[in-house]
Amino acid sequence: MSTPDETPQPQQPGAQPPQPGNVPPAGYQPPQGYQPPQGYQPPSPPGQQQQPGAYNQPGQQGGGYQQPGQSGGFHFEMPTDGPRNFNDVLPQGGFSGLFKTQGLPTELKVSYFIWVISGLLGLLFGLIGFFALIAAFAFAPGLAAIGLVLLLISLAVAVAQVILAMKMKEGKEWARLALTVIAGISLLLAIFGAANLGAAGSGLGSNLFGFLVSAVAVVLMWLPNSQLWFKAVKGTA
Repeated sequence: MSTPDETPQPQQPGAQPPQPGNVPPAGYQPPQGYQPPQGYQPPSPPGQQQQPGAYNQPGQQGGGYQQPGQSGGFHFEMPTDGPRNFNDVLPQGGFSGLFKTQGLPTELKVSYFIWVISGLLGLLFGLIGFFALIAAFAFAPGLAAIGLVLLLISLAVAVAQVILAMKMKEGKEWARLALTVIAGISLLLAIFGAANLGAAGSGLGSNLFGFLVSAVAVVLMWLPNSQLWFKAVKGTA
């Protein structure tokens, strides 16, 4: 039987709570308006281990404070799967699987066919333009020489575009980045080619249309669903 002196006394306003490191009795409530000292960490419930530096806000169950910038989202990273030799640049199995797209998500299928078809059309029109430039050497050799240099660069870009599209289909991130760069190069070639050849009308318009189509292919390669596919292929490689 307890005596009156042993009866617990209520906490007086302004009284100091237990110091950090001391375990308060069960049911203890700090006085209203009390602010804990700087650096004070509330004790974890029994059976629950609190991570260092993780502070649970009032009303939150478990989990730590998330620093700004830790949330998920798009983060560009330089490819780490670059080719080590010339054989790594060539498509696996050659060009026999040019139109095979099994396993690709819809976004990458559309992007792949845009790259391949535009590259093949670039080769076709480039060969036609080559014969036209040969005839132009008789009338304007200087202008025809400039056009020939631009045409050869365009043909090289078209060939590289088809090869890189096939490597992109294999899940190579470096090929996707290279195709993105090629889209910018194609725009520069279209502008300089139209300016030097005096075709600022329909010629420039068609070239800009081709660039816009390439831009759509670039966007499709970097959509979230495409990103997940590249990560999945990289994880199983």
